[in-house]
Amino acid sequence: MNEEEIKAKLTPEEYAVLREKGTEAPFSGKLLHDDRDGMYKCKVCGQDLFSSEAKFDSGTGWPSFDQALPGAVKEIPDDTMGMHRVEVVCSKCGSHLGHVFNDGPTDTGMRYCLNSVCLDLEEKK
Repeated sequence: MNEEEIKAKLTPEEYAVLREKGTEAPFSGKLLHDDRDGMYKCKVCGQDLFSSEAKFDSGTGWPSFDQALPGAVKEIPDDTMGMHRVEVVCSKCGSHLGHVFNDGPTDTGMRYCLNSVCLDLEEKK
């Protein structure tokens, strides 16, 4: 899928976040409080990224997970906005998903803080 096809597939907000590294407003995402069981997938390419079993409420305003599926994401140093963070992108299509922090409350110690507009939830049947 080329960039024009991706842009045609997404809403302007989805494109701004996924392809231009934007961020949705906190506490606005449709998946923030979603507690259905299933698989969170990349909105662009459909790759499985996170299991609902890894999701937790971080209180930060974005869906949070304590681990990604093996090989599903890449972590890239991000020194924009005057701070050091680690960007999380889909390993298949390179779309921006959010950032990961090492302040999570579970045994992994990780908090993948993601934008709802980047994800689709395929509910378990």
